[in-house]
Amino acid sequence: MKRPQILDSHQHFWRIGGPGQTWPDAEWPLLHRDFLPDDLFRATAEIDMIGSILVQSQPDDRDTDWMLDLAADDPLVMGVVGWVALDDVAAPARIARLAAHPKLVGLRPMLQDIADSAWMLRDDLTPAIEAMLRHGLRFDALIQPRHLPAMARFAERWPQLPIVIDHGAKPRAAAMILDPWRDQLARLAGYPNIWCKLSGLRTEQALGQAADALAPYVEHILTCFGARAMWGSDWPVLLHMGNSYVDWVDDMVRLAGDLDETARVSLFSGAARAFYGLDGAEAA
Repeated sequence: MKRPQILDSHQHFWRIGGPGQTWPDAEWPLLHRDFLPDDLFRATAEIDMIGSILVQSQPDDRDTDWMLDLAADDPLVMGVVGWVALDDVAAPARIARLAAHPKLVGLRPMLQDIADSAWMLRDDLTPAIEAMLRHGLRFDALIQPRHLPAMARFAERWPQLPIVIDHGAKPRAAAMILDPWRDQLARLAGYPNIWCKLSGLRTEQALGQAADALAPYVEHILTCFGARAMWGSDWPVLLHMGNSYVDWVDDMVRLAGDLDETARVSLFSGAARAFYGLDGAEAA
C-alpha cells in the first residue's frame, strides 16, 4: 500500500550535553548522540512529509527555549510542545512569554516521572492551566495506565482544555496486557476534549517482539477515538527498538487496516493538524 502523507504528531530533538539535556545517557546506546533537524530530514527522505510537532524530552526551561530557537527557522517543524513547571507560582508568566512564540502549540508535564498519579489534580496547578487556556495551548499527557482514572477527572475539571494522550497511555504491550487499560481508555474517549496519539507503542514492547503484536492496542485506540486518533513517530526514541522511521510508518499502515481515504488522511495528518490548531484548524 502506498505510504500516506505524514504530519508527525510526536518527534524529538536533543543535543547530548545541550542546555538542560540530561537524557538519553550512555545506557541508551542507540539514542546517545545528537538528533537534530538534518537527522530528521534524512530519516524521512522516503516519506511524503508535511511537517512535524516537536515535543519536549527534558523537564527543563532551557530545553524548551532551545527547541523554540531551533524550530524558528525549520520549516519542517510546524509546532512545538514545551515544558513548564506547572506548579510554580511563576508558571502563568512563563506561559505568557512562551505563548508569544508563533510555533508554541502546547505544554507537556512529564507525568510519567511523577510518583503521585493524581498530581495533575492539584489545586496549585490551576493558575497554570488557566494560563494555558487563555493562550490557546494544548496539553500533552505523558501518562501510563496508572494515570487513566485521574485523567478522567482532569478532563471533567477542564472541559475546554484540548488534551492528547501520548503513546496510547503506554499500555503494557510487552506482556500483552490489555485490561484494565482497555476499559479505562474507552472511558476517556467519551470526553470530547481528549484525543490520543498512536505513538510510542513500539517502545512499550520487548526487544525482538513483532510490531504486529500491537494489533489489539491499535485497533482499540482507533475504534475508541476515530477522528481524534493521530499517528506519531516518537522518533528518535523509536530507534531503541531497532526500527527506522520508515519501518514504523509501514507498520502502522498495515496495523491500521483497510481505512477509507478520509480516515487515512485523518490518522496520518488531519487529526494532528486539527488538534494543534495548524493552518487555522481547531481541536473540537
